[in-house]
Formats: sequence, C-alpha cells, structure tokens
Amino acid sequence: MIELRHVSKRYKRGGQFVPVLHDLSLTVAGGEFLALMGPSGSGKSTLLNLIAGIDRPDSGEILIDGRDIARMGESELAQWRAQHVGFIFQFYNLIPVLTAFENVALPLQLTDLRDSEKKVRVLKALTMVGLADRLDHTPSELSGGQQQRVAIARALITDPSIIVADEPTGDLDRQSAHDILGMLQGLNRDMGKTILMVTHDPKAAEHARRIVYLEKGQLEAGTAIAMPAPVTASAIAPMKKTDAHF
Repeated sequence: MIELRHVSKRYKRGGQFVPVLHDLSLTVAGGEFLALMGPSGSGKSTLLNLIAGIDRPDSGEILIDGRDIARMGESELAQWRAQHVGFIFQFYNLIPVLTAFENVALPLQLTDLRDSEKKVRVLKALTMVGLADRLDHTPSELSGGQQQRVAIARALITDPSIIVADEPTGDLDRQSAHDILGMLQGLNRDMGKTILMVTHDPKAAEHARRIVYLEKGQLEAGTAIAMPAPVTASAIAPMKKTDAHF
C-alpha cells in the first residue's frame, strides 16, 4: 500500500519559493491502477516523483508498505528504488547507441546476477512485450511504439512492485497508445503490479481502475472515481502471475 500523509512540496525559482503540492493526502492500494490527471503545473509529475523516491517532500510522510521513504538516507533510498520501482517515460529515455537488449539489461548492472542470468531475464522481458525478434535493434531502428515496449521491458526487468508511468502514450499514435495501455492493463490485472500513470488524455485514463484529479497542488474534493477496467485482450501474451518473477 502507498499512503501519503499531509505531503507538501515547493521548489526554489530565482529568489522565490514556488509551492507545488499543499498538504496532500492520498492512499493507493497494492495492485491498483491509478491515473493522475490535471492541468499542466498542477503537480502530477511532482507527486509521481515523490512516490517513486526520485524527489523528497518538504513535509509529510510517504509510506510504502509501512516504510516512510521520505526518511531514508540517499543510499538506502537508491537501493529501495532500484528494487521496488520501474519507470516508464513519455520519451522512452533509451540510450541511442545501445540495442534493445542492452537498454533493457542496464538496470541489472547494479545487481550481483551472473551474465547468464541477466541474459535469461532480458530475453524473457523482451519476449513478454513482443520484441524477442528486435533485441539487436537500436532505438532508431524501432517505431515509437516499439521503443516504448523496450522501455516497459526495462521497467519490468528487476520485477518491481510499483510501476510509475509519466505520460507513457504522449508521443505515440492512437493505435500504438492503445497497445501500450493494454499492456499496462495486463501488467496490473494479470501480474498484480501497482501502476501510477500521469496523463492528460481522458481516453488513456479510462484504462485505469481509478482516476484522481489534481488542481493547483491539491486533490479536488470528490474526484477519486472508482472505474472498472475496460475488457480488452492483453497486449502481452501469454501473461501469467508467474511471469512477474524474473
């Protein structure tokens, strides 16, 4: 479970402090697929970064499975983040000179796994996202949708319990976006991953099980709306709970 208690965050711009989040409290159940919506500057990405341990709040608590990550030291937080959080970004953040295989393998460089074990994990992750035949391709040789699939495989490679996705379909055409969202649904539904997704697109948000709206750094009253997940075929096949474990 993820629980934010009275979290506030501000940034210094020039000689002034700009408030971003104000006394925000939010609970996300384990295995939930949550969409965060709101206008630009409302604090969506800041909230995502705090939950992922990329940034720290100025005040308040961020409890994940009972541990306050805001109180962790830098090395402890880095280790926690590497073990528990997978990241998916709008612009993929792939390294251009590396192949799909090498990009997916990057997070494993910080582990003690043998090279043979790393290879097995990478091949499994790329197979799950339908790119087993593209492992030797660099990002420039892949479509936008394929690049985002590589990014998803990279996010899964350490078997995280939480996946944070910041506008994961913002740079994709409608069909590719639909495929990626179906894939995220499959990760949530079939593998029990907790997913937090920032999006401006109402159609994308409808793939989540709950939508939360942010306005000027605060949750709008009464806007946490329970929504059924659309019934769509999983974009990852086959997909089983046992596949979550690398």
